[in-house]
Amino acid sequence: MGFNLNLLLIIPMMTLAGILITKDSGKARVVAAIGMSVQLLLVMWLWVAFAAERNSGNEAEVLFLQDYIWFKSLNIHYAIGVDGISVGMIVLTGVIIFTGVFASWTLKELPKEFFMWLILLSTGVFGFFISLDMFTLFLFFEIAVIPMYLLIGIWGTGRKEYAAMKLTLMLMGASAILIVGILGIYFNSSPDGNWTFNILEISKTTIPLEAQMYFFPFIFIGFGVISALFPFHTWSPDGHASAPTAVSMLHAGVLMKLGGYGILKVGIYLLPEAATAMADFFLLFVGIGVIYGALSAVMQNDLKYINAYSSVSHVGLILFGLLMLTKTALTGAVLQMISHGLITALFFGLIGMIYSRTHTRIVGEMRGLLKVMPFLSAAYVIAGLASLGLPGFSGFVAEITIFIGAFVHVETYYRVFTVIAVASIVVAAVYILRVIGKMLMGELKDETYKQLTDASWHEKVVVVTLILCITAIGMAPFALTELIRSSLEPIMMRF
Repeated sequence: MGFNLNLLLIIPMMTLAGILITKDSGKARVVAAIGMSVQLLLVMWLWVAFAAERNSGNEAEVLFLQDYIWFKSLNIHYAIGVDGISVGMIVLTGVIIFTGVFASWTLKELPKEFFMWLILLSTGVFGFFISLDMFTLFLFFEIAVIPMYLLIGIWGTGRKEYAAMKLTLMLMGASAILIVGILGIYFNSSPDGNWTFNILEISKTTIPLEAQMYFFPFIFIGFGVISALFPFHTWSPDGHASAPTAVSMLHAGVLMKLGGYGILKVGIYLLPEAATAMADFFLLFVGIGVIYGALSAVMQNDLKYINAYSSVSHVGLILFGLLMLTKTALTGAVLQMISHGLITALFFGLIGMIYSRTHTRIVGEMRGLLKVMPFLSAAYVIAGLASLGLPGFSGFVAEITIFIGAFVHVETYYRVFTVIAVASIVVAAVYILRVIGKMLMGELKDETYKQLTDASWHEKVVVVTLILCITAIGMAPFALTELIRSSLEPIMMRF
């Protein structure tokens, strides 16, 4: 069963064109919904096609390969293909952008332009996950990041200009660091001067250890910044707090995962000796970030800031799993990318829905919402339980896999950071249960809240879709874990 990966870029671009020629701004959301519904069906077809190829005995490292020369003189190619890891990330992106469109259904300010920039951002993400050429990967990385400035600066709330500028400057700085690392790999990809950006071709060679040690930090930090690597995480809470709902969903659900994916497929895969040698050093910063994010979330009163700092902690677990460099921990790290993407998108979606009714995100200003918004309140409880790792949800599967993979290391240094990482889950229970108790339980804080309505049809589409995905992974994770583990074999063989 074949699949043309270019369709993953063609459908969003056709949707963009459809929105552009739509004269009625109100119909832009309909065009966006149709386009992203088709895209969701397409990514599901990709999963089925990939599984069918594997079941038929195709053990190639990457499937559905296509390769076109862009710049022959520099050996830059438009090379695309997918393995199990990228298929999982593409499906995640399809789900998040689909629900993000419905979460923005009632947007009134420049809806046409909003949906255009949102879908352009998702196009960059899809391109990033299918790229096998580092130059093309970097190009799509920038396409995914740049629209964030406008989406936050124009449609955001609060200190939106400050948040948009801070986010952009931090990520552009990270891009400058990243391009140094990519060029370093490129110029060391071949001893005879036949340099290449192709990840598969570079993986068949051995980059000199001195070059690996020099350029691995550029790759790790460059990608790590977008994953809120401590101490470069400060842009993330401000960006989340000011971003509109759909942008927060896409930002935390998918964009922050570009970093972990890039570290795995470029840093660890192509520079394995440096990754092994420097894991201890970077684990210090990752470990601090995991517990710092959890403790900071406890101190917040704004719902978005609580979830933003929670994301710093939970995305830190992804980097933690990657630095363990065991097959089980790497499997858990990829599972955590997908699980956290779904859970945090659900959280930010619900926060946006609650804010649109109560006009506040301060926990102390709300109480008793369960009485007037039972559907949204029950969904918030489910999201909270999934986030703190309750068995039966995706969060438990991902986190326990990371911790089991981490405990393979018997050295005290690794064990200490593993205990710290486990402790962050306990702290997560504190801030999640505190919010649920204060915001949802008890008598209504304000009599005017009696007039509040529960979820509308388009909001239920968002909530039900994400909860079904979170529950499906939690109850039956084996198909996804097998997809990931088989694709980790080429990486593990590099060690």
